[in-house]
This record gives sequence, C-alpha cells and structure tokens, in this order.
Amino acid sequence: MDRPEPSLRTIAVVGLGTMGAGIAEVLARAGRDVIGIDISEAQTVQAVAALEASTARAVRRERITDEQRTELLGRFRTFTDLGAAAEADLVIEVIPESYELKSRLFRELDAVVRPDTILATGTNALSVTRLAAESTRPERVLGMHFFNPAPAMKLVEVVSSVLTAPEAVGAVTALAHDLGKEPVSVGDRPGFVADGLLFGYLNQAASMYEAKYASREDIDAAMRLGCGLPMGPLALLDLIGIDTARTVLDAMYAESHDRLHAPAPILKQLSEAGLTGRKAGRGFYTYAQPGSTEVVRDALTPLDDAPLAGGRTVRSVGVAGSGTMASGIAEVFAKAGYAVVLAARSQEKAETAKSRIAKSLSRSVDKGRMTAGAREETLGRITPAGSYDAFAEVDLAVEAVAEDLEIKQQLFAALDKVCKPGAVLATTTSSLPVVACARATSRPQDVIGMHFFNPAPAMKLVEVVRTVLTSDDVHATVREVCTKIRKHPVDCGDRAGFIVNALLFPYLNNAIKMVQEHYATLDDIDAAMKLGGGYPMGPFELLDVVGLDVSLAIERVLHREFRDPGLAPAPLLEHLVAAGCLGRKTGRGFREYARR
Repeated sequence: MDRPEPSLRTIAVVGLGTMGAGIAEVLARAGRDVIGIDISEAQTVQAVAALEASTARAVRRERITDEQRTELLGRFRTFTDLGAAAEADLVIEVIPESYELKSRLFRELDAVVRPDTILATGTNALSVTRLAAESTRPERVLGMHFFNPAPAMKLVEVVSSVLTAPEAVGAVTALAHDLGKEPVSVGDRPGFVADGLLFGYLNQAASMYEAKYASREDIDAAMRLGCGLPMGPLALLDLIGIDTARTVLDAMYAESHDRLHAPAPILKQLSEAGLTGRKAGRGFYTYAQPGSTEVVRDALTPLDDAPLAGGRTVRSVGVAGSGTMASGIAEVFAKAGYAVVLAARSQEKAETAKSRIAKSLSRSVDKGRMTAGAREETLGRITPAGSYDAFAEVDLAVEAVAEDLEIKQQLFAALDKVCKPGAVLATTTSSLPVVACARATSRPQDVIGMHFFNPAPAMKLVEVVRTVLTSDDVHATVREVCTKIRKHPVDCGDRAGFIVNALLFPYLNNAIKMVQEHYATLDDIDAAMKLGGGYPMGPFELLDVVGLDVSLAIERVLHREFRDPGLAPAPLLEHLVAAGCLGRKTGRGFREYARR
C-alpha cells in the first residue's frame, strides 16, 4: 500500500530574486507558511516590499480584503541564515544556475532539514539527477520548475530523476494543484519540455539576427504577428536574461550535441560584455534603465517614418488562384479600396472564389464589423475572370496557386507575357525560392515575395521577400501597399522558410522528437507550451491544423537548404504522412477528430 503523501504546509524558498520572490508570493497566497531565505539582506527587504506592493494592488482591485492582506503578509518571514529552513516540509531553491553553488546548497541543507523534508531545485538547465547525487537523501530531491512571472504563469514542470521516490513526486504535484498551477511530470534532461523546445527556437532567432538576415524588430514582429506569440524571440531573450539563455543552451548542447542547441556566438558576446538584457538595461534592445520594461531608441532603431525610394503607383491588383488564400488576399485588397481582378483556371472557379468572399464579408456584417453598404462596395471592386489575360492592365499581380515550383514558374512565364511593363509580380510562396519564379520571367527585377498568412483577412503579417535581383522601387512599392492594406510588412531575404517558418518548423520537429523518444506525451507538451510559453496552440494542435503533409514538405525544404542534421524531419512525422494521417483534414493526425 502506498504511503500517504506528506502535507507540505511550511515551505522555504532559498534565493529571493525575481523568481524566488514570485514563488514565495504564490505560496503565501495559497495559505502556506513561507520562509524566505537569501544571503543578501537587501534582497529579503526587496522581496517583502514586492509582496506588499502586489497585495496592495490586489486590495485596490478588490480581489482580497485588508484583513486577508494582513494575514497573507504574516505568512511570509525572511531570513539570511539557511538554518531557518529547519522547520520546512519542502525547500525550493532558486539560486543562480551553477552546479557548484547548487551542490553546495544541497549539502548544507542536508545538515539543516528533517529527514522527510523534500528538496526541490528550480533549475531549468542543470541535471536534477546530478544534484540529487550530491545529497544524502537523493530519493527526496526533485525539480520544481516554475515559469516567470511565477504568480501569472500556470505551468509547473515536476522533474523526477531515476532516484526520486514516487511519494515525493506525488506530494509536490498535489501542491502544484493546490497553488492553482498545472503540473506536468517530466524526466530529467536539460530544458525539460517547455525550455527544451523554447530555447532551441530562441537560439535560432539569435543566429538569424546575427547573420543580419532580418532586423531584430522584424524577427520579433514576424513571430508575434505570424504565430500569435506574446513576445518576439529577441525581446524574450532580453527578459529571460541572455546569460541565462546561454547557460541553458550550453547544458542542452552538452547532452544533445545538436547544432541547433549550440549557443549562437552573439549570446556569448553579449553575455561577456555584460549586455544581458532587461536586467542590465541593454541586450538585443536598449532599455530606459536596468530592470525597466521600456524600450528606448538606440543606433539600431529604424525610423518609423523613414521614406523608402520612390515606389510605383498601384491602383489595380490581380490575384491568381481560387483557393482559400487567393480569396482571402483578394478580399484584403478590395476592402482597402483597390480594384481587384480575381483570375482562376476557369470562370466557374473564379465565381466560386468570389462567392467565398461574399460569405466572408456577410459574416463581418453580421458581427457588426462592416456595414451592408460597405460589403456591396467591396464586392463591386472584385472582377472574377477565367483567364490570366484579364491581368493585362493590373499594376500588381499576386499569385496564390498551389505550392509547386513548376506550376508557379509556368504561371510567372504566363504573367510575363500578359502583364504590362512596370507591373509588379508577387508570389505568396511560403517555402519555395522566389528567385526561381523570377527567373521564369524576362523581368526578374519586378518579382518579389509577398507571403501572407492564413486566414489573410485576419492575419496582420506579410513577409516581404527580396531576391538578389529585386529592384529597390519594387520593394518600396510592396511595403507601401502592405501599409495601405493594413498589414505589417517585415523584410527578409530569399531563403527557405523566410522568418516565420524557418523558426517555427524546427520547433515543431523537435516536439515530435520528444514524443518519438517517449520523453513526454502529446498532451503534456501541448500544455507546457501553452501554459509555460504563452503559445496560442500547442505544437501538436498546430501540426494537425496546418496539415502533417504540409509540415513535412516545409521541413524537407529547410533540411535541404541548410543541410543541418538537426533539421531532418522526425521519422514519426514521415510515418504518419505515409499512413495518410495528415491532421484534421483527414480526421486523424497526431490526434483523432470526429468526422464532419
């Protein structure tokens, strides 16, 4: 019979920096007696002040009463002597990420706490097993990884080593539930689930910036607007601490030897220069002062109103294609006041695409987002056509046909013959080389990428993709058009994945590898990324929505272009695609779906 889980009523938090103070607040709010310990008297004072300030805000917002605040503050006591942990049922350490410091702390705690006390490390990078081995009670040592800011973030990763007793895991898991958190049980490997996926992605973003492929602002805007993330990767690195990120990646690389985990050299350069992010007042961005959230201008900040070289005049737009993306793009241009020719392989397909737009606009009317009159005006600007000959007078032609290079090249060769001199020719490809489309024409300088995101009417991002042949005025024209259709343009070069897919799909591939290696379940990984990373969807939810066949095709393109073994598609993904399990569209992908 299993022993009952111990009751964790008195909890010591060792290390009262931002994370430690946040954990202490969570515990005190949940009715636990909290012993806060830090070698710095100033840090203990600051932690108390932080709790006083946050509880005062809660009283003002009528979330707690004055009496509840007084009681809560009374549950938090601070000390500078580790001996204060003697009465604790659980000790959570959140000191700097150093084996030497943490190992010494665990040895000192062995001499202080009771034999049944559980010792938890808050590490997100170091081996819990190695730390447990430093203790005389390894079966009572585990990881309890909170996310920053601890009071707001729901995820807690409960990390077991091969030595951890099940009852200790049960007690800490029960505590996490009592705190209103979502605990996810994971094994001991660097980064665990959330950071294991997150830091590889952050590292690639840093490498992308270091290579001057795109500006820091464009990289961050692309991932916020293209993926719905709460922060861009470089801003997030500044928040986490560039030195911390480098430590985590070093630990991950030591285990995986995956080049994607080898810290980007810029992380070392910034760390060693003391430019560690917000806490230092400067990292990838510059802040008003150390610890400030306010980004201030620096030498790298682009001028918002910087005029581009004179662009071409665009009054009419041709959209080639009849699918969802083509319809969405045509709707976007028509709403912005452009005359739109929507051309497909037949008049019937073009009329069907226009009908899809009419339904979309009607939904907007029903939701009060536009008037019935505006709907009719918008529809009136769209002319369906069964031949690309109708593009003879358009100023901008945008193709949104199948993601097949041969098909796109044939279309560009046709547009080259049909469109007037000076017309801008744009492809919406998400993974194919734009220059290959350009070379199918006699005017490669007029060809550019305009990668819209699905659904085009709702998604704000457009990746503007210049080839080495694209002229400055074509680039200026497309950026200006993006602004007029109320989209946010980001500049990137003509290489596989552009910004968003080049960062997104390796992350998705690594999530598949975690499941393939039986490290964590689909549900735990999805929960970890939504709750710990603020992602709107978990990786497996997203893969099933995108389509596993589409995802595999993009991952193959990335692997072929960059030749990095770490980018090779996970075999599990290839097996599911071979079996016809393509996601929601087939009723089964990583999960099964009810047939409509």
